[in-house]
Amino acid sequence: MKVLALQASPRPGGNSEVLLNAVLSGLAGGDIDLVNLTALNIGPCINCGGCEKDGICVFDDDMEPLYDMILAADRVIFASPIYFYNITAKGKLFIDRTQALWNRQRLPEAKGAVWHNRERRGYLVSVAATRGRRVFEGAVLTMKYAFDAMGLSYGGELLVRGIDRRGEMAEAAGELEKARAFGRECLR
Repeated sequence: MKVLALQASPRPGGNSEVLLNAVLSGLAGGDIDLVNLTALNIGPCINCGGCEKDGICVFDDDMEPLYDMILAADRVIFASPIYFYNITAKGKLFIDRTQALWNRQRLPEAKGAVWHNRERRGYLVSVAATRGRRVFEGAVLTMKYAFDAMGLSYGGELLVRGIDRRGEMAEAAGELEKARAFGRECLR
């Protein structure tokens, strides 16, 4: 099974990355591509409409190879900490640029293509410093729509509240075990 893991935290070795790595360790048998979005040069969508006619973005930056990786994946796992009740800015840049895939799947030649395979799934992995009841709502809603644009059904999420201090996730043995189990579940 082909898995694309997207890491959107600007903090190298941060809590979201530690949690994602635990999820990936549970993916025994998966063919995993891990992409650190913060290391890429991805510009914003400018709503120019260029992708409406052929599903191809007019910009040629580091987003370009990700389109093929998304379409080749059976599972996409997106990891981001929560910043003001949503994913990070770099993660949002990536999401906005999937507009080209949304337009591509609406083309007549997309019939029967990868977008119509509902077995392809996307998952959100996220960490928030606060314990607020609604802290993940913005991120979950964003990712549900983003995965739909990528032609993926929403498989679920692994959400961890109350992890703030740098390195704290690495000390949360119970949460890391849940993450490994979540990784195993993602392959089903």
